[in-house]
Amino acid sequence: MKSFDLKKTQLPDSPGVYYFLGKNKPKSTGSGFPDSQSESREVLYVGKATSLKDRVKSYFSKDIILTRGPKILKMLEEAEAIEWKTTPSVLEALILEANEIKRLQPVANSRDKDDKSYNYVAITDEDFPRILLERGRNLESKASEALNPQSYKAIFGPFPHGGELREALKIVRRIFPFRDVKCKISAPGKPLRPCFNSQIGLCPGPCAGRISKKEYLKIVKNIILFFEGSKDKLIKDLEDEMKALAKAREFEKAEEVKRKIFALDHVQDIALIKKDLEANESMKPESFRIEAYDIAHLSGKDVVGVMTVVVDGELDKSQYRKFKIRADKNDDVNNLKEVLERRFNHPEWPFPNLIAIDGGIAQLNALKQVVLKRGLEIEVVSVVKDKRHKAREILGLKNGQHPVLAKEILIANLEAHRFAITYHRKLRGKGFRI
Repeated sequence: MKSFDLKKTQLPDSPGVYYFLGKNKPKSTGSGFPDSQSESREVLYVGKATSLKDRVKSYFSKDIILTRGPKILKMLEEAEAIEWKTTPSVLEALILEANEIKRLQPVANSRDKDDKSYNYVAITDEDFPRILLERGRNLESKASEALNPQSYKAIFGPFPHGGELREALKIVRRIFPFRDVKCKISAPGKPLRPCFNSQIGLCPGPCAGRISKKEYLKIVKNIILFFEGSKDKLIKDLEDEMKALAKAREFEKAEEVKRKIFALDHVQDIALIKKDLEANESMKPESFRIEAYDIAHLSGKDVVGVMTVVVDGELDKSQYRKFKIRADKNDDVNNLKEVLERRFNHPEWPFPNLIAIDGGIAQLNALKQVVLKRGLEIEVVSVVKDKRHKAREILGLKNGQHPVLAKEILIANLEAHRFAITYHRKLRGKGFRI
């Protein structure tokens, strides 16, 4: 699909979900595409946006291979049409995106078989269900922090953007307060002190006996309807409840339900919009992102790894990450591979244009293996040090590359070394053990 094809489509400057469509499928097998003239087309990719117009336009930059990777590039080559669906808010676009990915299972949205890093909203099947944010790997390995996944009442997802999902849950929780994993239920007749979230109005307080099971399950039902994308039914149910309460002269409760209806009709998702815009900014080709990695330990004990980030020559400390190596071992190559594998299990973090590590050819080859395994086209280099730990050369740096790039690589590399040592010493000082 070519960028000039966009001129034929009048994409709106509003939140929503967009669909890249491929070739026509046989008439006997429709794609199940909702409310569209393209029912018979294969759905290649589903995404959500604060501005459909701006987001779709970003896919046709000259440097798309650097900003989105080879899988998206291949999808664009196969795409023949674009469809979209507007939503009243970014929050509803986020939920619609997850439901559509689950329903349509587009090829370009899929991850490697060993990548279980998608996020899900899981609702436990208890007398007072908890609403949790879970990783796919927890659900599939039956190692949920809360309960065995077979005991879940409902699971919603996959949600590709972890940071945005966390913001979304905060918005939902302000409308429908719910219990999370930190809220403990006492034995019957022996209420506990209210949990912290109950004290600030984000949990209805089943821990302290402040709400009945029947009333709490009404809240859970409303949350399920919202994540199912059934907002119209949810509002109708609330309106019926409000009228019934008013008829029973329970005016305070009726007013509370009225406020919930207003909140649903006027979702305040400014924080979510900011997250979405940040993600969109990270895709712009003008930005060149370098990630540097380093390992720190003491004779194979208390092993940690770190990631530092340089964007357009400037350190971006807000995107630094720390990793606790899962098994103490004096093997920097395998430790580095573990860190990189775990890094790439986070699709919500922008992918780099270049990765730099500390070490020689063994470390460089280990890095290349991880990148190739993921099917990514990311430039990789390693910084070789002398006995005084001064940079001697950069392996993998292409001949003729601008010296400014080499300088930025060294900045990221030195910062990774500093950050790793600081993190290791801090944890070791606390008696840190894996």
